[in-house]
Amino acid sequence: MMRRWREFQPWQTNGALVVLGLLLIRFTLQLVKENEHYMIGGDHVSAGSLAVYLGALLILVLRPANVNRYTFWIIVGFAVACRLALLFPEPFLSSDVYRYAWDGVVQHAGINPYRYVPGDKVLTFLRAPNQDLFDNMNRRDYAHTIYPPMAQIVFYLVTWINGSVTMMKLAMVLFEGLTLGGLWLLLREFGVRREWLLAYAWFPLVIWEFGGSGHVDSVVMAFMVFALLFRYRQQPVLTGLFLGLAVLTKFYPLVLFPALWRRGDWKMPATMAALAVATYGLYLSVGKAVFGFFGGYVQEEGMATGTRYFLLDLAQHVPGLHGLGNGAFIVFAGLVLGGITLWCWVKATPLDAPRSAFLRPAFALAFALMLLFSPHYPWYIAWLLPFVVLVPNMTVMAYLVATFYLRTTALAAGSGLPEYHLNEILYGFTALVAVAEIALRRLAATRGWFHRIMPLGVV
Repeated sequence: MMRRWREFQPWQTNGALVVLGLLLIRFTLQLVKENEHYMIGGDHVSAGSLAVYLGALLILVLRPANVNRYTFWIIVGFAVACRLALLFPEPFLSSDVYRYAWDGVVQHAGINPYRYVPGDKVLTFLRAPNQDLFDNMNRRDYAHTIYPPMAQIVFYLVTWINGSVTMMKLAMVLFEGLTLGGLWLLLREFGVRREWLLAYAWFPLVIWEFGGSGHVDSVVMAFMVFALLFRYRQQPVLTGLFLGLAVLTKFYPLVLFPALWRRGDWKMPATMAALAVATYGLYLSVGKAVFGFFGGYVQEEGMATGTRYFLLDLAQHVPGLHGLGNGAFIVFAGLVLGGITLWCWVKATPLDAPRSAFLRPAFALAFALMLLFSPHYPWYIAWLLPFVVLVPNMTVMAYLVATFYLRTTALAAGSGLPEYHLNEILYGFTALVAVAEIALRRLAATRGWFHRIMPLGVV
């Protein structure tokens, strides 16, 4: 008779993870081959990678205690190996990393990176030594850099070591290491085994977008996770410092402020304000141009007209709502985020609130922003993954998995009818999983079973 899973030994769990880890590396290497020569298609590679990831995750969910001291290092070892497999090939899913390195090079030449577009004749002398960077940049002839000052400081420091794209990608992977370190500290505080970090470390989305494309969102997540850690430890200055660093790398973590702030605390917002003044002060020689291409990006991405927002597009397909405008959607989005903010003030901000009370409202704000914003770049949603590690949630995991896969299919056009159909599938699937999760958590017949297989994270 086949032995039941609960009777398996840790070495058998480790063996299963080794097999799955080898398969994950195989699919990661296949991703590089897809760029060089079309063989099986990117959607097949993403589907295989997700199958491996979800299989490994299921092992830890079903028997979280069925591990030993080697399990964690197996998880870390394969996570590192997958990123190394993508580190040296040229990025091909996105060209943003070329601009990161270019901005660093420009600063080392003593020039404010917000002053000129890369194609300006003034910067001609930088092209020959950095031809690879210049040739592969997007928007090089019309867009000033969009990245806020903390991102620019990171670019400067990385290119001080080496101005190559490989070094920039390596730096983003090292920031992932900081993210994992911060998550490990939080999991230890919650009494959760460190092996649960697999939920982040093996997710193909972060392997592809940070190991392969080197997106600066890796820096955002590292700072954000430490902001969560210090908020849990009730250290307002450090909370404000790290949340400020995240916001000044990319603006979107600002939405977390209502959840991380504690009522009556002035130190956290004061620290964030001081950090903003200090970092923007480094680049203020260009005046209001310090905000770079932000306004142009808002126009280019359809945020000013509303064409970016799937929920608005969906509403306009309802009879009688065809003329619904962007202003109405912005009001709706404000009401949604305002309602969650009110929940934050009631649940998380009182000084006598439980230390972990802020986590779920912060998670809700982050997820609501993504649903309202409907980003069509997969790396934009990666910052939800640390929350899933800390507060496991089937609905958000389904959203992350579906977004990653759908963005590798022919529907991922970024605009038009294919984009609309992609979002129909994504939002519909996420809604179905949300209904299923609510039912599993509430129905008497499944409530106990569901909580037994989802024992991880903060209650």
